[in-house]
Amino acid sequence: MGRKEDALEYHRRGRKGKLEVVPTKPLVSQIDLSLAYTPGVAEPCMEIFRDEEKSWEYTARGNLVAVISNGTAVLGLGDIGAAAGKPVMEGKACLFKKFADIDVFDLEVNEKDVDRFCDIVAALEPTFGGINLEDISAPACFEIEEKLRKRMRIPVFHDDQHGTAIISGAGLLNAAELAHKQLADIKLVVSGAGAAAIACVEFFIQLGITLANVIMCDSKGVIHAGRTDLTRHKQKFAIPDDGRRTLAEALVGADMFLGVSVANAVQPAWLLPMNERPIIFALANPDPEISYADALAARPDALVATGRSDYPNQVNNVLGFPYIFRGALDCRATSVSEEMKLAAARSLAQLTREPVPDSVIMAYGGKALKMGADYFIPKPFDPRVLWWVAPSVAQAAMASGVARIKFDIDEYRERLMAKGSNAAYSIMRTIGREARRDPKRIVFPHAANPRLLHAVQQIVDEGIAKPVLLGRRAEIAAICAELSLDMLDRGVEVIDPHTAHNPAYVERLYQLRQRKGLTVYAASKLLEKSDYYAAIMVDRGDADGMVTGLRLNYPETIRPPLEILGLKPGVKVAVGLYMMVQQNSVKFFGDTVFNIFPDAEGLADITVQMADAVQRFGITPRVAMISYSNFGTVRHPDVTRIHRTIDLVRERRPELEIDGEMQPELALDPVLRKAAYPFSRLQKSANTLVFPSLASANAAYQIAKTMGGASAVGPILLGFAKPVAAMQNEASVEEIVNMTAYIVLEAQQLQRKLLTA
Repeated sequence: MGRKEDALEYHRRGRKGKLEVVPTKPLVSQIDLSLAYTPGVAEPCMEIFRDEEKSWEYTARGNLVAVISNGTAVLGLGDIGAAAGKPVMEGKACLFKKFADIDVFDLEVNEKDVDRFCDIVAALEPTFGGINLEDISAPACFEIEEKLRKRMRIPVFHDDQHGTAIISGAGLLNAAELAHKQLADIKLVVSGAGAAAIACVEFFIQLGITLANVIMCDSKGVIHAGRTDLTRHKQKFAIPDDGRRTLAEALVGADMFLGVSVANAVQPAWLLPMNERPIIFALANPDPEISYADALAARPDALVATGRSDYPNQVNNVLGFPYIFRGALDCRATSVSEEMKLAAARSLAQLTREPVPDSVIMAYGGKALKMGADYFIPKPFDPRVLWWVAPSVAQAAMASGVARIKFDIDEYRERLMAKGSNAAYSIMRTIGREARRDPKRIVFPHAANPRLLHAVQQIVDEGIAKPVLLGRRAEIAAICAELSLDMLDRGVEVIDPHTAHNPAYVERLYQLRQRKGLTVYAASKLLEKSDYYAAIMVDRGDADGMVTGLRLNYPETIRPPLEILGLKPGVKVAVGLYMMVQQNSVKFFGDTVFNIFPDAEGLADITVQMADAVQRFGITPRVAMISYSNFGTVRHPDVTRIHRTIDLVRERRPELEIDGEMQPELALDPVLRKAAYPFSRLQKSANTLVFPSLASANAAYQIAKTMGGASAVGPILLGFAKPVAAMQNEASVEEIVNMTAYIVLEAQQLQRKLLTA
């Protein structure tokens, strides 16, 4: 978890907040403006006036959801008000966009009266295709959703209730099968009686749980018929008064525990009298009712789920709401029917039973995933969730009569698969997760830099690496004090190359460079420079990798690791690769750093190294050789060079999906490419773009970053014998952190390779 200062800086830097509105049509000429606004806009207005259903055709409504809150139950913060809840609602909007490409307006309504709140929301119906109610306290949330569903003809979905219910319902279906329990026979005990708890139980009953087998406990204990303090929502779950009063008493002889309450509500001993193979869903966040480890220690035969991402079987609402709304919007549903929610849960349960692709396995540490005690709920970053859940939801909407339009579900699924939603996030999550699993010793030259030190603080806080800082300790300490950074107090090592005087390092550098004119004295002086000292540390094994840059010009930054570490055996050239992340897609550009105009052999080596790197990220590389020519439309030695490159690459990697030469438009647009060149071996949009020269590659990535709004992760340096990152001078804190995590990942892979050699 990041520091307070990091979270505040993230939200206030640049354009404030996390969202912006971007036009989807050209607005370049006077004609564009006249079509977007007056007089041309009158035409769609009148079409909608004559038939309101046309609003789905002529406006953004069909892909627009409102995330609406009054701020009365924000996360674990309580009633902090509508304005204070806005950062959370913006964050929810980001999840909608990133996971399902749904646009969101977040609306924070300063109104606690149920009827007035409903009047405000209902009046907004013409604007949106769906309403996601968020962070509204119980019992008002029940009334609000119930009233709005009756008044509105678009989906109204309170995610705090139904999201948790649907995901935990999927887990219940699989856990019951693994435990060999029939749903109708399961004795369920619930800790919590708020919106999420009640919604979960009601949903479980629809799945097959028997109401008479449910015991619900609130903060006062068992909800029973003898109590006089029950709301109408709790009264439904009151059991006959049989003397049981506490949660511990209720758990005796139970088959399942569902916690949607507070941390540490359950003691391990209370699980002992539960039946065999108990199902334990402890979903309080961030700390569950009983920890995953304590639950298994008490009952090794248990099937355990929590709300945490650092343990198996996370009940995460992001598995539900983006895809439920995706399916509902695409069939223009008038509501979210019970059949749609059940379909979502069942599709998630079924997905868990499918073979898991290597890309998903890699995203979760490389450990095999197969349905069992450690995997009975899909992983949140599994991209398949999009094309499993959304089609199931849409199909259920059509079958239950709430869909305005109908379509072929198989074709719809194919369209969603072509979108590919989460590749970029799987990659970044893989890097961070693997780095934290086994952090390595990474050396940072020129450490007296505020931006670098801010990044190193994040690296320490998140456990990504074990940093070693090179520079004058007093200077580094002064910057840390000014920035309120505590890394030095936590033992981060600082070495001053000017005073270190390591004879073994001097001797090693002299051995490496003595036939390049370097004397012993010159070697000792050279090692006073941070970059050379860092590279020797890595060469000698005193550090596992280095992250440099930010101060020197790029050739001077690269020179020390090139001179000291050199290239991997069999590698012809070093390669600079950028990962370009834009919305829900990721592309790889290279070579952006080193090779000015490589010959065919060099370009082939660049291509193979890039493809192998993309493969290591868990992505199947689809390589386009970029040119100004398309498949021989121009006859020139430059084009012939690319043809020769492709032949060489296919000799080395015959299984690789590669084609060219082609212009970027054809590489990125498979429909256009198929229409013009149906013989192309690329079946989908290329994700790995190999440029014919340094000038074209460097220009392409900078244009994509500056004008296209893509985030550039890199440069990722390929071909070095040891892990090295060389950051550009303008690299942000986030970029430094990301690249450090990548260098740790490279160091881990190198260590495994050496151990198995």
